[in-house]
Amino acid sequence: MNRQLILEDGTFFVGKAFGSLKDSIGEVVFNTGMTGYQEILSDPSYCGQLVTLTYPLVGNYGVNRDDFESIHPAIHGFIVKEVSDYPSNFRNQWTLDEFFKAKDIPGIAGIDTRKLTRIIRQHGTLKGALCGLDVDREEVIQQLKTTTLATNQVHQVSTKTAYPSPGRGYRVVLVDFGMKHGILRELNKRGCDVVVVPYNITAEEIMQLSPDGVMLSNGPGDPKDVPEAITMIQGLLGKIPVFGICLGHQLFALACGADTEKMKFGHRGSNHPVKDLKTGKVALTSQNHGYTVTEESLGNTRLEVTHIALNDSTVEGVKHKDYPVFTVQYHPEASPGPEDANYLFDQFMELIKEAKKEELVCQNV
Repeated sequence: MNRQLILEDGTFFVGKAFGSLKDSIGEVVFNTGMTGYQEILSDPSYCGQLVTLTYPLVGNYGVNRDDFESIHPAIHGFIVKEVSDYPSNFRNQWTLDEFFKAKDIPGIAGIDTRKLTRIIRQHGTLKGALCGLDVDREEVIQQLKTTTLATNQVHQVSTKTAYPSPGRGYRVVLVDFGMKHGILRELNKRGCDVVVVPYNITAEEIMQLSPDGVMLSNGPGDPKDVPEAITMIQGLLGKIPVFGICLGHQLFALACGADTEKMKFGHRGSNHPVKDLKTGKVALTSQNHGYTVTEESLGNTRLEVTHIALNDSTVEGVKHKDYPVFTVQYHPEASPGPEDANYLFDQFMELIKEAKKEELVCQNV
């Protein structure tokens, strides 16, 4: 069955439907990764978006039980050049069509994804609709122009109740703004006793859990739409080591007086080069964000830039000059993507270790 993708600028593409046949509206974005479509489609940071993959062949290794980054995908649609009906991989359990039907997610294949990507790169992200061929395109275009997309994505994807992921190491409170399972996996790998908590938890409630450190997770949308998290982070400064990733990085910067802005088309892919300003080393990183911390806004804060993107020189990491806190814009858990930045989790463990030593010294004085 043929369906269409209609953009708010009037452009439309006709292609073959797969997955659900429901109509769907969302922000159209693109990801340049050559592999990792299962991690992409299950990443909560894509909540409410229609995700275009620039790599032409998708679904060729199927869908398996192990590579999900969330239990319930939050994307509003998938846009590909070619979808495989007969995947080949020893772990394969479902085709993309079967999986998307089960999760009620619409997809469209057979369209010119290179043209679509060029449109987004030239004009910026656009609102789009996946729908049937029997609609009035002009009505859909007007609907898209007048539609205001949701701003409560973090509320949609964050856990509603706290839950433990037990370990015998450091107690880490992981604030779930749209957490990828890879982050939890990396903390568990290091023996951490993790407590995952909702995005709207207060600093006082976090400290009642007696944490050794706090992790601020990734998540979808505009960080300015989560003011309660900014207040929470301000309440933690100076009390506990903190490590932030992606949205957590942006929220931390806002909490310290910096500013963020929407990017033209964002960073979404698995091969973005990032330079560590201290060591001079360059890491290839996995990224998924549409907002960035503005470098000029850091001048009046106690933050300093630690990493920059080599493609466009945007801020990719900061640390606090006075407190044991650092954050990065990219994904060191590498889901999907290279593992160059995985060491940052070890750096977080060292930060906690040093803080514990200082605490013991203060107690013995």
